[in-house]
Amino acid sequence: MTLVHTPGTEAGLLAPTAPGPSPAFRTAPEDPPMTDAATVFVATCDLAGQVRGRAVPSSDQGSALRSGTGWVPADLAISAFGPIADNVFGSRGDLRLVPDPATGVDIPADGDAPALRLYLADQTLPDGDPWPCCPRTFLRDAVEELRERTGIEVVAAIEHEFVLGGLPVSQPFSLQRFRQAEPFGSDLVRLLEQAGLQPENWLPEYGDGQFEITLRPGPALAAADRAVLLKELVRDLARRRGLPVSFAPLLAPDGVGNGVHLHLSLRDAEGRPVLFDPARPGRLSALGARFSAGILRHTPALTAWTAPSPVSFLRLTPHRWSAGGIFLAERNRESLLRICPTTQLAGGDPAAQFNLEYRAADATANPWLALGVLLRAGLEGLVRDYDEPTVWPEDTDASVLDGVPALPSSLEEALHALESDDVVRSWFDPQLLATHLSVKRSELAQLAGLDETARIRKVADVY
Repeated sequence: MTLVHTPGTEAGLLAPTAPGPSPAFRTAPEDPPMTDAATVFVATCDLAGQVRGRAVPSSDQGSALRSGTGWVPADLAISAFGPIADNVFGSRGDLRLVPDPATGVDIPADGDAPALRLYLADQTLPDGDPWPCCPRTFLRDAVEELRERTGIEVVAAIEHEFVLGGLPVSQPFSLQRFRQAEPFGSDLVRLLEQAGLQPENWLPEYGDGQFEITLRPGPALAAADRAVLLKELVRDLARRRGLPVSFAPLLAPDGVGNGVHLHLSLRDAEGRPVLFDPARPGRLSALGARFSAGILRHTPALTAWTAPSPVSFLRLTPHRWSAGGIFLAERNRESLLRICPTTQLAGGDPAAQFNLEYRAADATANPWLALGVLLRAGLEGLVRDYDEPTVWPEDTDASVLDGVPALPSSLEEALHALESDDVVRSWFDPQLLATHLSVKRSELAQLAGLDETARIRKVADVY
């Protein structure tokens, strides 16, 4: 399996990298990489967090890399459960899915499963101009605007939790569970390493049959691309091994739930970390506090993008170790924004490791959009006069935090917050915003009348 790109720096938890600007899409190589696959799948990730696209014969790979393959604007309005939601596009318009050569992954043949080459693509207009509703373009634009207005580069890492079915009951975090997942676990780590996705940790988690996989940090767009690819590689391998797998936020009302944790580190133009200041509360720099203030200020609207399923908010409640409120804290897994620990072992540099973790996200979100809205919100904090947030110390008593602002209690509440937040709405092309609202409300309508358990089951079956 081969990923056609040059991996970023691996030293440190969030070590400096040197990300550069990305064009709307890259020029395809004259001689595309050889593949044993009969087909090449050109993919995007939609508003339901689903990977969709079209396949072309591998003999047409060069042509697809140069000019893409056809796509339709209304495809953006496909809901998680299948039907197309009401949308502004209708039957009109055409697009191109233009693959980014840097994202090419070869999934090798395995038993009866044939090989496949997979690319992630930008959605463009037929003349190659960016389409304003493309989720990947949204993140790229956010990265570039943050760089242009502040000189700041983003290094990101995205952690995923999922449940692997078909295993015996075992203890959380145990070697027993780790071994029960073999050979799937070793196959997965090997697959990710061969793909260049740079796995960092593979571990048994707390929930029944739950595991976590983390990837090394990289430039924001690369980190989000890897998050999209990771879920598909896990699902594909699990399918080949006959194991059910789910990234759904919850599998049962009283279950632990699966989250996605988005880690952010900021660098200046010379690659120096800018979040760390040992003299300030939580060792968070003034710039980092302002960046955090933007995220905290707009959290209710952001969750409509980062936790966008009909059951996401059943997980985002206090005392579940997900996100119990809208606050910033040192090393507290109930906080929306967590200041992560650093280590001085082996000469570790705290400044290079220092990062913020956003915890109100799950795998029903589109990684490009989830990361993009966090960067947009952080930029607002840097350029607007928002109050500096409190950094709650690690030893703060839980009862003191009972009074912090609450997250939305439902997807509908989050969508209403999005519609009411003029700043967040301004980041989106009106057609993209309207489509997202329509898709999410159609998903709510498709689950109307079901009890909590049935709603969770329907979502789990999709994710």
